[in-house]
Parts: sequence; structure tokens; C-alpha cells
Amino acid sequence: MKKQLIASLLALTFSSVTFAQDDVKPFTMEGELGIIATTGNTETSSISAGITAHQELEQWSNDYILEGLYKKETVDNDDGTEEEYTSAQKFYGSAQGNYKLDNPDYRLFGFASYEDDRLSNFDYQSTLAVGWNQKVLENKRHTLEYSIGPGYSFAETQEGEEQNSMIVRASSAYSWKISDTAKFTQTVSTEVGSDNTKSRAESALTATISGNLSMKVSFKLDHNSNVSDDVEKLDTETAVTLVYNFF
Repeated sequence: MKKQLIASLLALTFSSVTFAQDDVKPFTMEGELGIIATTGNTETSSISAGITAHQELEQWSNDYILEGLYKKETVDNDDGTEEEYTSAQKFYGSAQGNYKLDNPDYRLFGFASYEDDRLSNFDYQSTLAVGWNQKVLENKRHTLEYSIGPGYSFAETQEGEEQNSMIVRASSAYSWKISDTAKFTQTVSTEVGSDNTKSRAESALTATISGNLSMKVSFKLDHNSNVSDDVEKLDTETAVTLVYNFF
């Protein structure tokens, strides 16, 4: 029941920021697919897919992320039979709506996320947060913004223990347009709570191959401070993916 409630809150956040205003300005969406190598709790080569979207309205600036990781392996048993099992299965989704004040670089944000990682310490982790967002830098080559504010974290371990607590969430996003065909992006976020501190980071270099098709090399970090003794605190993902820009 609690999972359904959290998923509903996340869906409501997506829909509310999407339809907050009828006068829609440019909308961009990228989809990526590729093979990644992971270390930590998941040490395997896997298929990853993701969608990243950005929407600019007159009063809102909205960001959406959907990520998935999945792999199925076949193992040879001693008796000559084969056993098929899922060795990696992860889903992450987030939405952030930034409401612009009189100075459009100053905003109030609302954020929601949900993560389900079968091989992590947690059955699920979810976050709701609100606070202050500011665009610090924006020119032809560079953009930089940050968000900070209070929130609440919902989590349940694989053993069924609930870890729900107030948190402080902080995040930043930087983009550098190296040339007309290449860009570098860096995102960092941390959610500090009494039971656990969850942090995520991604460094990525994207280069255009042809038209709307690009190649992306990325390195991701996913860290939880409070996990079981037999579980790694840090997961990493190194990926080379193809990216298609739909809009």
C-alpha cells in the first residue's frame, strides 16, 4: 500500500508540473540505450535505458528523469541443466518543477523521486522535497544551478525495516558546451537524513555523431551511508550509450 501511495505521489508531481500552464515553450527529450559495466553490488555487463526531458513554461522550468537497468543470466548447473535468473534490475524516476519568481533565475522547487533496486540494501527508496532553486550561471557555453530544501524520505530495507525520516536535500547541475557537437554535464545530489544519507552523481561527455544521434560516455556514483554489513555502500556505473534527441 505504501509503495502505491509513493508511486501515486510521484505520478501526481509529474502531471502537475507538466500541465501547470497551457502556454508551453520549448520541450526537449533525449532517449538513450547502451551497454554498461558496473561495480559494487552489481558487478556485471548490462543493458541500460533512460529518458531525460526538460520543459520551459512561462512560470515553470521542469525536469524529468527515467532510468532502467536490467540483465538476465544463464548459469550451468553441475547436473548439466541451465538456470536462468535476473542478475540486475533497477528503476529510478524523478521529477522537479521550479516555479519562477519575479527574477526568473530565482525559483521555488518541488521534487519527487522513486527508486527500486533489487540488488541494493533497500526494497525501495523515495523522496519528496521542496525549497529554493537558483540559476547561478547561464551563457552560450556554461549553465549552473542548485537546489536546497527540506523534505521527507521513505525507504524500506530488503529485511522489511522501514527507514522514514526528515531530510535536507541539496543538488546541483552544471553544463559546459565544449563545441557545437560536444558537451560535458555534471550532476550531484545528496539527501541527508537521520537514518541514511543517500548521494548520487553523474559525469557525462556527449558528442554528436549525426543529426539527432549522439554518443555518450558517463560515470555514475550511487552511495548510501547506512547499509547491511554484506552490502556495498557505493555502486558505480560506467556506460557508453547512444542518445537520440527527439525534440
